[in-house]
Amino acid sequence: MLRADLDAIDIKILKELQQDGRITNVELAERVGISAPPCLRRVRKLEEAGIIEGYHALLNGQKLGFDLTAFCMVGLKRQSDADLKGFSSTVQQWPLVREAWMVNGDSDFLLRCTAENLTQFQDFVIEVLTADEHVDTVRTMLTIRQVKQLGLVEV
Repeated sequence: MLRADLDAIDIKILKELQQDGRITNVELAERVGISAPPCLRRVRKLEEAGIIEGYHALLNGQKLGFDLTAFCMVGLKRQSDADLKGFSSTVQQWPLVREAWMVNGDSDFLLRCTAENLTQFQDFVIEVLTADEHVDTVRTMLTIRQVKQLGLVEV
């Protein structure tokens, strides 16, 4: 299913679900202007097409004791397919890394990390990240404050 296959109702459904993933089907149907049974069919179709990948609770990291968010720009020693895949696989094992992106430019990967404090993050960078066999360079950026957070895409 491509964006061209989505009609105005599908777009409304996606916007509403991105704002509130816990909305009931009845409320969703009311908000998008259709009855509940076709609304549920549309949501299921969007799920089956992989447009809706899942539903998640958005947690407040600070209230859970994770006071630090940082980004790491990682350059690998080699950019062969095996090295890129190897590092990608290794990243999956690191709980502090919450998101990982392969990028182009000065770095090969951009990692978003969350830690309880600066010491935990520093230990990760020094003992784990820079010690990885694939890693050549690491540049870190500590965040000050998040000023915007939206769903992943604009529909």
